Amino acid sequence: MIVAAGLFLTGIAAPCSSAAWLLLWRWRQMRLQQSSWRPPVTVLKPLCGAEAGLYEGLCSLARQSYPDLQIVFGVRDASDPAVAVVERLAHEFAALDLKLVIDARSHGENLKASNLINMLPHARHPVVVISDSDVQVGQGYLDAIVAALAPAEVGAATCLYRGRAGSGLWSRVAALFINDWYFPAVLVSRALGDHSFASGATIALRRQTLDAIGGLQVIADHLADDWLLCERVRRLGLQTVLSPFVVQTEVADEGFLAHASRELRWMRTIRTVAPFGYAFMGFSFALPVALAGVLVACVSPWALSLGLLTLVNRVGIHLEQRRRTGARLGYDLPLIPLRDGLLFAVWVAGFLGRGITWRGRRYLVRSGGALSPLNG
Repeated sequence: MIVAAGLFLTGIAAPCSSAAWLLLWRWRQMRLQQSSWRPPVTVLKPLCGAEAGLYEGLCSLARQSYPDLQIVFGVRDASDPAVAVVERLAHEFAALDLKLVIDARSHGENLKASNLINMLPHARHPVVVISDSDVQVGQGYLDAIVAALAPAEVGAATCLYRGRAGSGLWSRVAALFINDWYFPAVLVSRALGDHSFASGATIALRRQTLDAIGGLQVIADHLADDWLLCERVRRLGLQTVLSPFVVQTEVADEGFLAHASRELRWMRTIRTVAPFGYAFMGFSFALPVALAGVLVACVSPWALSLGLLTLVNRVGIHLEQRRRTGARLGYDLPLIPLRDGLLFAVWVAGFLGRGITWRGRRYLVRSGGALSPLNG
C-alpha cells in the first residue's frame, strides 16, 4: 500500500512536468496575431515609488509604434519619487500624449485600485490597457494585445510575464518562482480548461465593457483585482483571452523575508479565489512530489524511473525559460532544489491563515479576495 502511494505520487509528477515542458515548447512556436483593427488606446500606469527599472519600463511603453496612444500615469502623493521619473519621460518624449494624475482620494482598501479609479476619468480613448508599474515591454506589444482583443466575443485580453532577476540570491530565487513554476503552471491550467487567468501585468478591454461591469469601483476592496476584473467580464458572456505576447517584470534585490511575504500573499490570494484548485496545486510542484514518491515507495525501480523523468523535465523547463530570456544556460540550476522546496513550503503556509502584508499594511484576505484591514 505504501509503495502504491509512492508510485501514485511519481505517476502524477512525471506526466505533469512533461506536459509543462511540452506546453512551454509549443508556446514558443506560437505566432503573434495580426489585426487591421488599431483603435486609439489609453494605457493606465499606476505608480508608487521609483522602483528598480521604472524609467526603462516606462520608456519601453513610450517607444511603442502605435498610431494613437495616450499614457496616463497616476500617483497618490506629489512627493512620490515616481513623479520625477514621469517628468523626465515627458521631457524626452514631448510629442507623446502623456498625462500625470496626482490624486490622494481612496475608494477602498486596494490603494492601487483607488489610483486607477482616479486616473480613469482622464482616459480619452475607447480601448483601455491597464499595466503594472514594473512591466517592461518589447516592440509590437500594443499591436499584439489589441489584436487579441479584436474579436467581438472577446471582452478582455491579458498576457503572461517573465521575471528578470537582480544580482542578489533571493532575487534570483524569486525570479525562478515566476519563470519556472508560475508561467508553465498557467499553461497547464489553461490546457485543462481553466481560462480564469488574468495578470495585472496587462489587462486590455474596451471602455464600454469596463462601464458594463460597473467600472473600476468593483475592484476597490479586492486584492485579486486582476482576476476579479476579468471574472466580471466573463459574467457578461464575453471571453477573456491570453495573448502570446510576453512582457517582463523586474524582481527587486530584496531579502528573503520580503520575497517570502510576497509569495505568501500570492498563494493566499489564489486560495481565496480558487480554493478547490489551490488544494490540488501541490501536484504542480513536480520535483518535491516526485522526491516524496520515490522515498515513500522505498526507491522502487518504477518510482525511481518516474522520479528521474521528472528531474529531467524540471531541468528542461528551466533551460527552456532561460533560453527565452537570452541568459546563460544553467546559470541558476543549483538553485532549483532550494526554489522548489521553498515553493512547497509557501504553498503549505498558504493553508495556515488569511493574513497578508501588502505595501507595509496588514490585511485579512476574505473569500473572493476581498480585503479587511488588520489593526496593529
